Amino acid sequence: MRKVFIAAVIAAAGINSAALAEGKKIGVSWAQFQEERWKIDEAAMKAAIEAAGNEYVSADAQSSAEKQLSDVDALIAQGVDALVINAWDKDAIGPAIEKAAAEGIPVVGYDRLIEDDRTFYLTFDNVGVGRIIAENVFAAAPKGNYAIIKGDPGDPNVGFLRQGMEEVIGAAVAAGDIVIVGEANSDGWKPENAQKNMEQILTANNNAVDAVLSQNDGMAGGAAAALAAQGLNVPLGGQDGDLAAINRVARGTQTVSVWKDARQLGKAAGEIASALADGTALDGIAGATKFSGGEKGVEMNAILLAPTPLTKDNLNVAIDAGHISKEQACEGAMAGVVGCE
Repeated sequence: MRKVFIAAVIAAAGINSAALAEGKKIGVSWAQFQEERWKIDEAAMKAAIEAAGNEYVSADAQSSAEKQLSDVDALIAQGVDALVINAWDKDAIGPAIEKAAAEGIPVVGYDRLIEDDRTFYLTFDNVGVGRIIAENVFAAAPKGNYAIIKGDPGDPNVGFLRQGMEEVIGAAVAAGDIVIVGEANSDGWKPENAQKNMEQILTANNNAVDAVLSQNDGMAGGAAAALAAQGLNVPLGGQDGDLAAINRVARGTQTVSVWKDARQLGKAAGEIASALADGTALDGIAGATKFSGGEKGVEMNAILLAPTPLTKDNLNVAIDAGHISKEQACEGAMAGVVGCE
């Protein structure tokens, strides 16, 4: 109805609709900008949208499900032709999808699953990310006491990451070779909450922790701080390719950071949203596959990109790609780190 009304106004005003169609408006609703990676995502997304001749408009929900719903309302009111939603809460975002659908506005669920077949799901393979974190830590510590530091319970990626971890360590846990001595969610994915969780796990186990699986690099930093305060340095995994985490890998205080190149994901989102705004169907997006791995088993059109694990054996990959400078990556590096020679 909104688009019919706008078309009528355009016709009455004598505006050249073909010229107007040259540029569409893409609205982006961000959950929050706490993690450093979101600014990288945004820059790549904005560049791709503008390269397609379209306009980028955005809002930051600041970790509030309620504000995100208001943000989406405001973006719709601005006349956006497509929405990219990085959802703060997988369940609370439902009314926003209903409003977008009622207005005929296509939606891209960005990096966090919105389990609704009216949205296009774009992310990295988060089950695969969890698997890679666990594989690298398990290779360094195939036996012992494990702590698992998880993200915000409202984010479906927590479950995907945990599923991938379980695929690697599950058999060893069943055999008794690995004992999970602590597993905790960190509200808001905040490093300070992760640090408190790690401190509590260490206290409860008299510091007898041999390895830590963290679901992102920010929280891995909190866990590393808690470990260091007790004079401990154990295998530790995370994800996002945060600059500080890459340096921890070089220093030997983090085993792996699974790099999900935010530039690649942001660019893909900008291109997909622009295509949807131009009328491409959800199942007409190049490279789309079917995904039904959510809690409800809803089948959706999706693209899941492949991540890159960064370890001491290949830090040059991130350096050569321009993600991080050699100076930033290699400050205080231990011997034998590839890229820091």
